[in-house]
Amino acid sequence: MGGGGPDEEDNNNEKWPPWLKPLLKEQFFVQCKLHIESHKSECNMYCLDCMNGSLCSFCLAYHRDHNYIQIRRSSYHDVIRVSEIQKYLDISGVQTYVINSAKVVFLNERPQPRPGKGVINTCEVCDRSLVDNFRFCSLGCKDFQKKKRQLAMVSSDSEDSYSSSSHGKPRKNDDNNNKVRSFSPSTPPPTSVNYRNAKRRKGIPQRAPMAGLIIQY
Repeated sequence: MGGGGPDEEDNNNEKWPPWLKPLLKEQFFVQCKLHIESHKSECNMYCLDCMNGSLCSFCLAYHRDHNYIQIRRSSYHDVIRVSEIQKYLDISGVQTYVINSAKVVFLNERPQPRPGKGVINTCEVCDRSLVDNFRFCSLGCKDFQKKKRQLAMVSSDSEDSYSSSSHGKPRKNDDNNNKVRSFSPSTPPPTSVNYRNAKRRKGIPQRAPMAGLIIQY
């Protein structure tokens, strides 16, 4: 069922087109609301320039000079022919399949309860069994993995920036504390005389010698 050998690993600096995310979320093979009374008005087309939802064959009259692709179905899942999508998107690492003598890729992941016995290679995102040495089972899984890697790189850069700024510059509180300590006089240590005076007990108070005399005139 697998078609062709493994593709080259995707480039980390690759930028995904803006239409990919809307395409993966779009619902196809529904009745066109604009041509509901027309025969064969099933929406299975998508304009990469307008990105305004799925289109039927009658809608293409308004997108003649645009770039559009056709979505097909395999076992109730959306697929697209490799010959169409590879003109606009790098699909390296995505598992390809041969359906009706045409090589296709799936748009989104397909649920799989558990990998088959003896399966060595699986999708890096959903763990679906893969043929050969591919990395992803669909365009959606490759897009998810790329976003995850980009978020990790942004988080790492933020941590490095914070670490360099915090170690490179002294904090204001530290400067103020140093200034306070430098201008505050130090407390002298207690002397031995003060210590003896502090330890000495107070005696019984004595009256003055003339306190008991009565002076008569």
